[in-house]
Amino acid sequence: MRLDLGAIAKAGTSKGNQTGGWRNFKPIFHQEKCVGCGLCKIYCPEGCVTMVEKKKYTVDYTYCKGCGICAEECSSGDIEMVVEEK
Repeated sequence: MRLDLGAIAKAGTSKGNQTGGWRNFKPIFHQEKCVGCGLCKIYCPEGCVTMVEKKKYTVDYTYCKGCGICAEECSSGDIEMVVEEK
């Protein structure tokens, strides 16, 4: 029995595709209750959450797909998902 090998493509993220236009909801980082745990950054599947200063995170909306994982994982409830206005 012969097995032909196929091509394997490197897994990617939206960083190469600017998928921010797909979202219906977007995360709002209020910066009021943040404890600086970094879970939002760790769990973001697109890698578009960054720390700009201690206990202050921001999101690059060019790449954010609005999945809500950052808000779900936020231990302090500082991130709110809101309807995207287009």
